Amino acid sequence: MIHATLQQLRLFEAVARHKSFTRAAEEIHLSQPAVSIQVKRLEENVGKALFEHVGRRITLTEVGRELYDASKDVLGRLAELDGAIDSLSGEVAGTLTVTAVTSAKYFLPHLLGAFLRRYPDVEPKLKVANRASLLERVGDNEDDLYVMGHVPDDLDVEAVPFLENVIAVVASPNHPLASKRKITLKQLTEERFLVRESGSGNRKVVEEFFEDQGLSINPYMELGSAEAIKQGVMAGLGISALSLHNLRLEIAAGQIKVLKVEGFPLRRRWNVIHRKEKNLSPAAQSFIEFLQTEGQHLVNEAMQVKI
Repeated sequence: MIHATLQQLRLFEAVARHKSFTRAAEEIHLSQPAVSIQVKRLEENVGKALFEHVGRRITLTEVGRELYDASKDVLGRLAELDGAIDSLSGEVAGTLTVTAVTSAKYFLPHLLGAFLRRYPDVEPKLKVANRASLLERVGDNEDDLYVMGHVPDDLDVEAVPFLENVIAVVASPNHPLASKRKITLKQLTEERFLVRESGSGNRKVVEEFFEDQGLSINPYMELGSAEAIKQGVMAGLGISALSLHNLRLEIAAGQIKVLKVEGFPLRRRWNVIHRKEKNLSPAAQSFIEFLQTEGQHLVNEAMQVKI
């Protein structure tokens, strides 16, 4: 391993994380053959195979798993060193990696764009993932910051609320309930509900609210994204409870109607979180402060959603 280069470790770590030479090459902006050559040279240095090929799939060998863990440690320590150097210089610059749940994609780019206009030397890396994938990334300490709604109690993280998350019940304008002035929760339990996949933070919040009232909803259709649910609602497949941040254009265009339901809208918070032991870079610290002080105002201005 003494002859292994940092570039080889970076390429190997990317291939192991993605389980794909192609996706690793795209991430690092190299050709796939170039990545393959460097990983092959790393295997020669180690003296053992790092990957096993089963059909078109690749998996790590036992040696590969050990090297993957070591590579994450080495690269993570170097990233922390970069942050420490930036801290000493007092500059808000360098890499900022953020992973957010899919529902945050409707507002987070606006906030990140405004932040970068203020701090142009920051190099952002934004990843959007479902809740399960995000929690895995938190566990592996893969990013600086994470944006999510409901924060599990068993996560060893610092959570900073920065934005109100307004969840409303919505339907097609042609739905029979669209013209009602007052709708009971009991009435909603008799409707066809479109929901996110099990484990979704939004679904958990809504189901817990109904359970607190001694009621439950019976999911009619389970869909993998808020975008798919919006299309289903507009097509008249059923009703749903969604964050208003997801619905700005559809509400403005009259394609989706916010229903007047007792107890709704639900008001929760979006949080930016990080591992408690994480040594935050000036860029990460500044982004948290930016979200706290300006996030709500900027999103209200950009989204212009009223109920």
